[in-house]
Amino acid sequence: MTGAAPQTHPEIVVRPAEEDDAPRIADVFGGYVLASIATFVEDPPSADVWRERIAAAREQKLPFVVADLPAGGPGTSAPGLSVAGFAACSQFRPHAAYRYTVEDSVYIAPEATGRGLGGRLLSALVDGLAHTDVRQVVAVIATLPDARHDTPSIVLHRRLGFEVVGRMPAVGYKQGQWVDTVIMQKDLQARP
Repeated sequence: MTGAAPQTHPEIVVRPAEEDDAPRIADVFGGYVLASIATFVEDPPSADVWRERIAAAREQKLPFVVADLPAGGPGTSAPGLSVAGFAACSQFRPHAAYRYTVEDSVYIAPEATGRGLGGRLLSALVDGLAHTDVRQVVAVIATLPDARHDTPSIVLHRRLGFEVVGRMPAVGYKQGQWVDTVIMQKDLQARP
Protein backbone atom coordinates (compact mmCIF):
# COMPACT_ATOMS: atom_id res chain seq x y z
CA MET A 1 0.00 0.00 0.00
CA THR A 2 1.21 3.47 -0.80
CA GLY A 3 0.26 6.99 0.20
CA ALA A 4 -0.67 8.53 3.49
CA ALA A 5 -3.18 6.82 5.71
CA PRO A 6 -6.63 8.41 5.60
CA GLN A 7 -7.78 10.51 8.50
CA THR A 8 -9.98 8.48 10.80
CA HIS A 9 -12.83 9.83 12.81
CA PRO A 10 -14.19 7.89 15.78
CA GLU A 11 -17.75 9.07 15.11
CA ILE A 12 -17.89 7.06 11.86
CA VAL A 13 -19.93 3.88 12.14
CA VAL A 14 -19.64 1.36 9.28
CA ARG A 15 -22.42 -1.23 9.30
CA PRO A 16 -24.40 -3.49 6.95
CA ALA A 17 -26.96 -1.58 4.89
CA GLU A 18 -30.61 -1.98 5.82
CA GLU A 19 -33.62 -1.49 3.60
CA ASP A 20 -34.48 1.70 5.52
CA ASP A 21 -31.18 3.19 4.26
CA ALA A 22 -32.39 3.04 0.64
CA PRO A 23 -33.75 6.63 0.40
CA ARG A 24 -30.48 8.15 1.62
CA ILE A 25 -28.41 5.83 -0.59
CA ALA A 26 -30.58 6.92 -3.53
CA ASP A 27 -29.90 10.58 -2.64
CA VAL A 28 -26.13 10.11 -2.38
CA PHE A 29 -25.87 8.13 -5.62
CA GLY A 30 -28.35 10.39 -7.43
CA GLY A 31 -26.06 13.36 -6.89
CA TYR A 32 -23.26 11.55 -8.71
CA VAL A 33 -25.58 10.46 -11.50
CA LEU A 34 -26.78 14.01 -12.17
CA ALA A 35 -23.64 16.05 -11.53
CA SER A 36 -20.56 13.96 -12.32
CA ILE A 37 -18.92 11.41 -14.57
CA ALA A 38 -18.18 9.08 -11.62
CA THR A 39 -20.92 6.76 -12.81
CA PHE A 40 -22.14 6.14 -16.34
CA VAL A 41 -25.70 5.72 -15.02
CA GLU A 42 -27.78 8.57 -16.42
CA ASP A 43 -31.10 8.12 -14.58
CA PRO A 44 -30.92 7.96 -10.77
CA PRO A 45 -32.30 4.67 -9.43
CA SER A 46 -35.19 5.04 -7.00
CA ALA A 47 -35.11 4.09 -3.34
CA ASP A 48 -37.14 0.98 -4.28
CA VAL A 49 -34.36 -0.13 -6.65
CA TRP A 50 -31.82 0.33 -3.84
CA ARG A 51 -34.02 -1.69 -1.45
CA GLU A 52 -33.95 -4.51 -4.01
CA ARG A 53 -30.15 -4.24 -4.34
CA ILE A 54 -29.68 -4.38 -0.57
CA ALA A 55 -31.94 -7.44 -0.35
CA ALA A 56 -30.15 -9.10 -3.31
CA ALA A 57 -26.74 -8.52 -1.72
CA ARG A 58 -27.97 -10.08 1.50
CA GLU A 59 -29.41 -13.06 -0.39
CA GLN A 60 -26.16 -13.54 -2.35
CA LYS A 61 -24.15 -13.13 0.88
CA LEU A 62 -22.26 -10.17 -0.59
CA PRO A 63 -21.41 -7.17 1.57
CA PHE A 64 -23.32 -3.91 1.17
CA VAL A 65 -22.23 -1.42 3.84
CA VAL A 66 -22.98 2.15 4.81
CA ALA A 67 -21.05 4.72 6.83
CA ASP A 68 -23.00 6.71 9.38
CA LEU A 69 -21.98 10.08 10.78
CA PRO A 70 -23.73 12.10 13.47
CA ALA A 71 -26.74 13.74 11.80
CA GLY A 72 -25.58 17.26 12.60
CA GLY A 73 -21.94 16.64 11.72
CA PRO A 74 -18.87 16.24 13.94
CA GLY A 75 -18.95 18.04 17.26
CA THR A 76 -22.66 18.85 17.16
CA SER A 77 -25.34 17.76 19.54
CA ALA A 78 -27.77 16.69 16.81
CA PRO A 79 -29.29 13.32 17.71
CA GLY A 80 -28.96 10.21 15.57
CA LEU A 81 -26.77 9.14 12.72
CA SER A 82 -27.07 9.77 9.00
CA VAL A 83 -25.84 7.66 6.08
CA ALA A 84 -22.92 9.59 4.58
CA GLY A 85 -21.72 6.97 2.09
CA PHE A 86 -21.98 3.38 0.98
CA ALA A 87 -20.03 0.56 -0.63
CA ALA A 88 -21.43 -2.43 -2.44
CA CYS A 89 -20.42 -5.04 -4.94
CA SER A 90 -22.11 -6.96 -7.69
CA GLN A 91 -21.16 -9.74 -10.04
CA PHE A 92 -18.60 -8.38 -12.50
CA ARG A 93 -20.30 -9.83 -15.59
CA PRO A 94 -23.38 -12.06 -15.99
CA HIS A 95 -21.54 -15.09 -17.39
CA ALA A 96 -21.04 -18.07 -15.06
CA ALA A 97 -17.27 -18.07 -15.49
CA TYR A 98 -17.16 -14.70 -13.66
CA ARG A 99 -18.87 -16.11 -10.53
CA TYR A 100 -15.75 -15.55 -8.41
CA THR A 101 -15.29 -11.93 -9.50
CA VAL A 102 -17.19 -8.86 -8.30
CA GLU A 103 -17.13 -5.16 -9.15
CA ASP A 104 -17.08 -2.72 -6.26
CA SER A 105 -18.79 0.65 -5.92
CA VAL A 106 -18.02 3.30 -3.29
CA TYR A 107 -19.87 6.62 -3.04
CA ILE A 108 -19.53 9.33 -0.40
CA ALA A 109 -21.90 12.27 0.09
CA PRO A 110 -20.03 15.41 -1.03
CA GLU A 111 -20.41 17.04 2.38
CA ALA A 112 -18.76 14.03 4.04
CA THR A 113 -15.59 13.72 1.94
CA GLY A 114 -12.17 14.03 3.54
CA ARG A 115 -13.11 12.12 6.70
CA GLY A 116 -11.76 8.69 5.79
CA LEU A 117 -15.16 7.22 4.88
CA GLY A 118 -13.98 5.83 1.54
CA GLY A 119 -11.16 3.86 3.11
CA ARG A 120 -13.35 2.57 5.92
CA LEU A 121 -16.11 1.53 3.49
CA LEU A 122 -13.84 -0.15 0.94
CA SER A 123 -11.92 -1.93 3.71
CA ALA A 124 -15.20 -3.22 5.19
CA LEU A 125 -16.31 -4.39 1.76
CA VAL A 126 -13.05 -6.26 1.08
CA ASP A 127 -13.07 -7.72 4.60
CA GLY A 128 -16.66 -8.89 4.06
CA LEU A 129 -15.62 -10.65 0.85
CA ALA A 130 -12.93 -12.61 2.69
CA HIS A 131 -15.65 -14.95 3.98
CA THR A 132 -17.03 -15.72 0.52
CA ASP A 133 -15.87 -17.62 -2.55
CA VAL A 134 -14.99 -14.34 -4.30
CA ARG A 135 -11.42 -14.26 -5.53
CA GLN A 136 -11.16 -11.02 -7.54
CA VAL A 137 -12.49 -7.52 -6.94
CA VAL A 138 -12.56 -5.18 -9.93
CA ALA A 139 -13.02 -1.41 -9.84
CA VAL A 140 -14.08 0.40 -13.01
CA ILE A 141 -13.23 4.06 -12.41
CA ALA A 142 -14.23 6.92 -14.70
CA THR A 143 -11.61 9.55 -15.49
CA LEU A 144 -11.14 12.29 -18.03
CA PRO A 145 -8.73 11.49 -20.88
CA ASP A 146 -6.46 14.44 -20.13
CA ALA A 147 -6.45 14.11 -16.34
CA ARG A 148 -3.02 14.93 -14.96
CA HIS A 149 -3.65 13.39 -11.57
CA ASP A 150 -5.30 10.23 -10.35
CA THR A 151 -8.89 10.60 -9.21
CA PRO A 152 -9.59 10.21 -5.48
CA SER A 153 -11.12 6.81 -6.29
CA ILE A 154 -7.94 5.60 -7.99
CA VAL A 155 -5.87 6.82 -5.02
CA LEU A 156 -8.22 5.08 -2.58
CA HIS A 157 -8.15 1.77 -4.43
CA ARG A 158 -4.36 1.87 -4.84
CA ARG A 159 -3.96 2.55 -1.10
CA LEU A 160 -5.99 -0.60 -0.38
CA GLY A 161 -3.89 -2.84 -2.60
CA PHE A 162 -5.69 -2.60 -5.95
CA GLU A 163 -3.50 -2.48 -9.04
CA VAL A 164 -4.19 -0.71 -12.32
CA VAL A 165 -4.63 -3.44 -14.93
CA GLY A 166 -5.87 -1.39 -17.84
CA ARG A 167 -7.38 1.75 -19.28
CA MET A 168 -10.22 1.93 -21.79
CA PRO A 169 -10.14 5.26 -23.64
CA ALA A 170 -13.34 7.12 -24.56
CA VAL A 171 -15.75 4.28 -23.66
CA GLY A 172 -18.32 6.59 -22.09
CA TYR A 173 -19.96 9.82 -23.14
CA LYS A 174 -21.49 11.88 -20.36
CA GLN A 175 -22.07 15.55 -19.73
CA GLY A 176 -20.93 16.45 -23.23
CA GLN A 177 -17.53 14.78 -23.00
CA TRP A 178 -15.81 11.48 -23.70
CA VAL A 179 -14.76 9.61 -20.57
CA ASP A 180 -12.12 6.91 -20.05
CA THR A 181 -12.25 4.13 -17.51
CA VAL A 182 -9.34 2.85 -15.47
CA ILE A 183 -9.64 -0.80 -14.50
CA MET A 184 -8.18 -1.78 -11.12
CA GLN A 185 -8.10 -5.23 -9.57
CA LYS A 186 -7.38 -6.84 -6.21
CA ASP A 187 -6.72 -10.57 -5.82
CA LEU A 188 -8.23 -11.73 -2.52
CA GLN A 189 -6.49 -15.12 -2.54
CA ALA A 190 -2.93 -16.20 -3.09
CA ARG A 191 -2.28 -17.48 -6.58
CA PRO A 192 -1.66 -21.25 -6.84
